[in-house]
Amino acid sequence: MNATELTDKRICVLLSGGVDSSVVVSVLARQGLHPDCYYIKIGPEDTGSDTWDCTAEEDLEMATSVAAKYGCRLEVVDCHREYWDQVTRYTMEKVRAGLTPNPDVMCNRLIKFGAFHEKRGRDYDLIATGHYAQTERDSEGRKWLTTSPDPVKDQTDFLAQLYGWQLEKALFPIGHLMKDEVRLIAQREHLVSARRHDSQGICFLGKIDYTEYVRRYLGEQPGDVVEMDTGRLIGRHRGHWFYTIGQRKGLGFGGGPWFIVGKDPQANVLYVAHGYDPLSVYKQQFALHGFHSINGVMPSGRITFKIRHTPEFHSATIESLDGGRFAIHSADAIHGVAPGQFCVVYDEQHHRCYGSGEITV
Repeated sequence: MNATELTDKRICVLLSGGVDSSVVVSVLARQGLHPDCYYIKIGPEDTGSDTWDCTAEEDLEMATSVAAKYGCRLEVVDCHREYWDQVTRYTMEKVRAGLTPNPDVMCNRLIKFGAFHEKRGRDYDLIATGHYAQTERDSEGRKWLTTSPDPVKDQTDFLAQLYGWQLEKALFPIGHLMKDEVRLIAQREHLVSARRHDSQGICFLGKIDYTEYVRRYLGEQPGDVVEMDTGRLIGRHRGHWFYTIGQRKGLGFGGGPWFIVGKDPQANVLYVAHGYDPLSVYKQQFALHGFHSINGVMPSGRITFKIRHTPEFHSATIESLDGGRFAIHSADAIHGVAPGQFCVVYDEQHHRCYGSGEITV
């Protein structure tokens, strides 16, 4: 949307204190708009805990500074309980079952465009965020999620579980920019977040280590590590939920290199393969279930896809199966395909995003 189209819209911004959302406020303000800003508060589940390395206080200080600079109102919205009841529960149920979930994907659906919408977002026509993504409408008026020109920062994969009504309310004012351009705007505007590093942690939880996040809720459960080809016991692990299919680094098993190639969650057994690049960690065909189409259009024929947050897209064909499932036939063998991962499906030009489904193998 251009500035004229936005003039009559009620707009709010999810302002985290990071450089991306800060520039969103700047871009809208420079268009003559003064959106209301909201900082979503999550924090550790145990508010008295000092074991979580959170940066919430610094985040809020920066968000407050940016909102004040442009004369925007800032309000803190507490989504603490919703995050731990919904996103954490989803994550722990999946990893306990031996799957590979993505909490950031569900955070967008359940919190940023979910719980926040119920509390404040419903009062606005558009909810602006600092995601690197774009939207467009087709000839039939359907709104599509489309990729950013910055392949490294593109975040459509994190938005591919949004409902259609959520995408209708989404506004991505910096989605057409490269990250370097966003940094330059922040520097030009003298924003306090201009030189702040991008968050590398779990959505809303700052620098919290994923392994520690899982350990806090599931603990440790030692089990056997078995070589897949020979059945030989090669070591012990601390709990199958700490490991992902295709993982090589940080295993700590002697006589390597080893790759994780399978799990038996019921028996708490990890299966590994020996070598630097074993064929057993690659797949060209796999199935999806529960495919979620953002705007109701289902994929068919030639597509591109991602199974993790990387700049690369993989070419494939997609086949409809019984029971609402799909089969992905990749042009190339893909490393580390794991049950529970989201496979995000795009058109052949990796421009429009159809949505995503959960991998089953």
